[in-house]
Amino acid sequence: LAVAAVPGSLIPQERVDPAAVFAFRERHPDLAPVFDRIGMFSVYSSVWFSAIYLLVMVSLVGCIIPRLRVYLRALSARPPQAPRNLARLSAYDSWQTTQPVAAAADGAVQLLRDQRRRVEVYRSGDEVVVSAEKGYLREAGNLLFHLALLVVLVGVAVTSLYGFKGGASVVAGDGFSNTLIQYDEFTPGARFDPSSLAPFRFTVKDFDVSWQRSGPGAGTPIAFDANLEVTDSPGSSPYDFDLRVNSPLSVGGTSVFLVGHGYAPDVTVHDGSGDVAYSGPVIFLPQDSSFVSFGVVKVPDAAPTQLGFEGYFFPTAAVSPQGQPYSAFPDADHPVLSLIAYRGDLGMDAGAPQSVYVLDKDNLRKFTTPGGNPKALLLQEGETAELGRGAGSITFNGYSRWVKLQINESPGKVVPLVGVLLAIMGLLGSLFIRPRRTWVRFRSVGGRTVVEAAALDRTSGGDPAAHVAQVASALRPAGQQVDILEARR
Repeated sequence: LAVAAVPGSLIPQERVDPAAVFAFRERHPDLAPVFDRIGMFSVYSSVWFSAIYLLVMVSLVGCIIPRLRVYLRALSARPPQAPRNLARLSAYDSWQTTQPVAAAADGAVQLLRDQRRRVEVYRSGDEVVVSAEKGYLREAGNLLFHLALLVVLVGVAVTSLYGFKGGASVVAGDGFSNTLIQYDEFTPGARFDPSSLAPFRFTVKDFDVSWQRSGPGAGTPIAFDANLEVTDSPGSSPYDFDLRVNSPLSVGGTSVFLVGHGYAPDVTVHDGSGDVAYSGPVIFLPQDSSFVSFGVVKVPDAAPTQLGFEGYFFPTAAVSPQGQPYSAFPDADHPVLSLIAYRGDLGMDAGAPQSVYVLDKDNLRKFTTPGGNPKALLLQEGETAELGRGAGSITFNGYSRWVKLQINESPGKVVPLVGVLLAIMGLLGSLFIRPRRTWVRFRSVGGRTVVEAAALDRTSGGDPAAHVAQVASALRPAGQQVDILEARR
């Protein structure tokens, strides 16, 4: 499952950043259709990922049930009888004492019980064996870990069923209301009820971004945040909220995350009649780290013919030695808008949905120069370009900033969190709890009691010899003559 999730972290996802997906399609026109067919732009909702998810759940259940049965039987089982020859164990000690067998055995029972071990006494003639065991919680930790993974998977599935994920791009100065028509993309869970959307709204009052101006990290954003005016519900008092990365707005169980930003050139288009056919900011999508941004302006209300524009916004425009325009810095130090103008039918009256970031050129013609070349419009702030042919003009008024917001509701999201915490507890238990068996045998030989002690760890990494030494030291009566037969560690 982890390996299957890797493509989702490397390839832009439709549900997270559709703008990045659009840019990927533009850069890789041959690869993008292949990725579409195999669901690489929506990995976590693809058929193959869902199949792996279900197989992991089935595998976990198939692993847990048999092991749980074995563990329950082990809990009710008695500690095993001692091996016939304890001296073969690596952690072993033996000595003689004048204590009677029964008294010495009672002392061993009390000692091992004080160490929180399960104790069983086996008697056979003049021989008494005290068998003790501890570490049952190791397997419990292992089972808890696997159960917790199942809780995480079920919790994530339930959250996906009853929650939703959406995205919206909002220009600074504009607002957003939590209704379906306000979303650029909206992916509900199978059991999500649209009427349960929290009735909040907010206005993006301003968006601030600071850039590293010098040094190796020049051009890297230092900080960016959006100043919001939020109204939780109709009739409630608005309040300000500073939306930052990893500092989301939470309203009524819905979380709003700041995940991206860009530039929206502000343009005014006059048609051939001199009327304002369009005026306002248009979202352009950043194409690289210098924030060179691509965008489309559609003017369906222009007369006598519809107008369309596509091109690039350069925040700090510069020209390379090869004559190619580029942006020398991501901040808008010298903004320039470069456009190609089209006239004709935009295809917006056919009723078919269109992307606001793509210009349908099937029925469009480029404006050309007297020499027949496409007419390129290069505008600085405040400049106006005439289109020619009595079609009108376009003015670059300036720019605004826009923010990309990810909005989601994840009911029951505490369930996966609890599952993760339980998994950590179970993992710690399975790593640090060491199951160990201890045996102490008492035999009466020639009026004296021969004592043998041994221990065996069921996992590696422990020190059973130190434990045997501790048991031997505790069982030898103080001040009594002890004849050590053998001590092997």
